[in-house]
Amino acid sequence: MEAENDEYHKKERAIGVTILVFASLAVASLFVAFSYYCYIRNKVAKRFKNRTYTESTACEDKGNSFSNLKVIAEKGLQVFTFKHLHSATGGFGKSNVIGHGAFGSVYRGVLQDGRKVAIKLMDKAGKQGEEEFKVEVELLCRLRSPYLLSLIGYCSESSHKLLVYEFMANGGLQEHLYPIKGSNNFCPKLDWKTRLKIALEAAKGLEYLHEIVNPPVIHRDLKSSNILLDKNFHAKVSDFGLAKLGSDKAGGHVSTRVLGTQGYVAPEYALTGHLTTKSDVYSYGVVLLELLTGRVPVDMKRSPGEGVLVSWALPRLTDREKVVEIMDPALEGQYSMKEVIQVAAIAAMCVQPEADYRPLMADVVQSLVPLVKQPRPTVNPGSCASFHATQSPHATQSPKA
Repeated sequence: MEAENDEYHKKERAIGVTILVFASLAVASLFVAFSYYCYIRNKVAKRFKNRTYTESTACEDKGNSFSNLKVIAEKGLQVFTFKHLHSATGGFGKSNVIGHGAFGSVYRGVLQDGRKVAIKLMDKAGKQGEEEFKVEVELLCRLRSPYLLSLIGYCSESSHKLLVYEFMANGGLQEHLYPIKGSNNFCPKLDWKTRLKIALEAAKGLEYLHEIVNPPVIHRDLKSSNILLDKNFHAKVSDFGLAKLGSDKAGGHVSTRVLGTQGYVAPEYALTGHLTTKSDVYSYGVVLLELLTGRVPVDMKRSPGEGVLVSWALPRLTDREKVVEIMDPALEGQYSMKEVIQVAAIAAMCVQPEADYRPLMADVVQSLVPLVKQPRPTVNPGSCASFHATQSPHATQSPKA
């Protein structure tokens, strides 16, 4: 009997020890699992926080608002007083007006150190103007390329919002392609070689935005009036008020309300609001068509079927005989037919209705480089905080703006 009791107590103790061991292991497992959960949660939180910070500084948010305007600008731009700029433009006199836009008027000015500048004065009313002002200041402070217009500084005093740019002596490409009748401003005709150079340099500006900057920057309003020409007719892309940061995923897009200029807006963007770098490629293709034909993108005063430049020109771009028919009469036949056919083929690819069929700007640049005999020297405009740049094997990066 006693032997049976001892055996029973031994089994009881063994079961108790087993339960205790399993309980200890369970507690230990729970502790390890909880610790790992805390580790993962903290890691994810940090990553999300960093991502949020990156996105907020890049300002890919509601209204495309750039948040660190003052901090960023003061690091790399000159801050002007309204009084200083008022004096530089002769009191914003009408004789110094050199352009108009949705943002406001642009004035010719001379700074105290003798530098010639272009000063854009924002209209007092309008939230859209405020947003465009913020976008352009921060964006141009971060981007550097000799093919983008340099922002020298800005003024932000209460209701006064002004942007100060380098002066481009020959104004916008649009002025040279379509001179205003009766205007006092004489714009010399652009010969074929100059048009090729402008096409290449504008392409290099977009190549920098799309291929080198990461995440890519989508201009969203590329047009002939936003391609400016210096005294030697070198081209620079300007007016980044509508610019948007694109998706860093291959084939990705950002959804946004449709903004831009009639005749230049890519069809898929106009229909869906899905914006990609290929939307800019379409706009660039329209500019190429302007350089070839000397026609505005939309002119409903023309004969039926000729009012929209893309739909009229596209069927003719790949036919040697028909290409001659669409060439700008102002060129007076002074061009290489081989080069014309090559540029026409590039334009045809850029304005394809399907975005996937359009080329990358790096490919456009590679196609145009052999046609331009005199490469442009690089320029270093000074230091300023920049986006992370990813070197493209096709791209040539030089600092600017």
